[in-house]
Amino acid sequence: MTPFIAEIIGTGLLILLGGGVVANVVLNKTAGNNSGWIVITTGWALAVYIGVVVSAPYSGAHLNPAVSIGLAFAGKFDWELVPLFILAQFIGAMIGSFLVWAVYRNHFSATDNGDAKKAVFCTAPAIRHYPTNLISEIVGTFVLIFTILYFTDASITDSETAVGLGSVGAIPVAFLVWAIGLSLGGTTGYAINPARDLGPRIVHALLPIKNKNGNDWGYAWIPVLGPIVGASLAALLSIILN
Repeated sequence: MTPFIAEIIGTGLLILLGGGVVANVVLNKTAGNNSGWIVITTGWALAVYIGVVVSAPYSGAHLNPAVSIGLAFAGKFDWELVPLFILAQFIGAMIGSFLVWAVYRNHFSATDNGDAKKAVFCTAPAIRHYPTNLISEIVGTFVLIFTILYFTDASITDSETAVGLGSVGAIPVAFLVWAIGLSLGGTTGYAINPARDLGPRIVHALLPIKNKNGNDWGYAWIPVLGPIVGASLAALLSIILN
């Protein structure tokens, strides 16, 4: 598997399972309807774990343009590879969100609330105030990237190790995303990932979903710019401190 394909598959799994847990909670007539924020944040954390486990051996499991940009700023990733990784992440995010719609299609039809349907694909602010919303995304992504830059290699390479134990290296990033969601995610839905938000938002615009209630393009720049700024600041501070 090439790094490009790994980023597509890893990001696709991330969005399939992350968007899937949102669909399970907010759409009508699902088994998980109205199960709440704890379920959503836990589902997203586990989605990250799955995406990282599958893609990490081949691409390093960025799954997020902010991660690729942050690592490049910190001197830990080749700038020439950033556009290729971002393209793969957007492709994966769009495929994943399409699959969520395919799986939950009947439940989309059973749901009248356009905002709930849109929430399956992209984020929205709890209180719309663009400066504060932007700060929320910057801070959340700063925590993500700054912490990732301090992760140590947790892979297990001993040939005698039981199969699968090497995947424990993906657990820290899952806990990190879970913590961000629980502590900082209530303001904007913690996109902290431009591909996670913009890719599925585009798919939402293209799909034949009734009562969409728009695509909120006026807000769409915040979950793109905020994570990029947050990642850049985290990389800059890590350089200064080291």
